[in-house]
Amino acid sequence: MLNLQLAHKYSRAIFELAEEEGKLEKYGEELLEVKNDLEAVPEAKAFFANPQVERKAKKELVRKMYEGELSPNIYNFLFLLVDKRRFALLPVIAEQYREMANAARGIVIADVTTAQPATKAQQEKIAQKLQQVTGKKVELRLHENPALLGGVVVKIGDRRIDGSVAGRLQALQKELLTSK
Repeated sequence: MLNLQLAHKYSRAIFELAEEEGKLEKYGEELLEVKNDLEAVPEAKAFFANPQVERKAKKELVRKMYEGELSPNIYNFLFLLVDKRRFALLPVIAEQYREMANAARGIVIADVTTAQPATKAQQEKIAQKLQQVTGKKVELRLHENPALLGGVVVKIGDRRIDGSVAGRLQALQKELLTSK
C-alpha cells in the first residue's frame, strides 16, 4: 500500500510537470518506453531492484541507456528514482501517469477481449461505437480469449459489456434454470 502511495506521488509530480510544459503525450511515451525496456530485460529490472547495487552503477546504466534519448526532465526523473531508491516503482508510476494523462485529455481505456485477433476494421468499428457510448475518445487495449467462442467483451473502468457467445450461452442457461 505504501508503495502505491509513493508511486502516486511520483506519477503526480511528473504529470504536473508535463501538464505545465504541455508535454503530456511525450512524457507518457518516454515513461512507457523505459517501462517496456525494463520488462523486456528481466536482468535490468533485477539490477535496479537490487539494494546491494550501488546507486552510482544504476545511474551509469541509466546514462548509457538513455542519455540523449529522453527529454531532460524524464532523464533527470529516472536519476531521482535511483537516488530515492524508488526505481522499482517505475512500472506503476508509468501506468498511473498514463491514467492521469488520459483523464486530462478525455481518453478512456477500453479492455477489449475477443476469441480471435480483431482485424483493424473491427478495431475501428469497436472504437467508434465505444466513443459514441462514452462520449470520449477511446483507446483500445486488445486481449484474446478463445473461451469466448465469438463476439466481444469490453471493460471500461468498472463497467463491463459482454457481447460474447459464451456470455450469451451462460445468460440463456441461467434463464432456463430459473424458469423451471
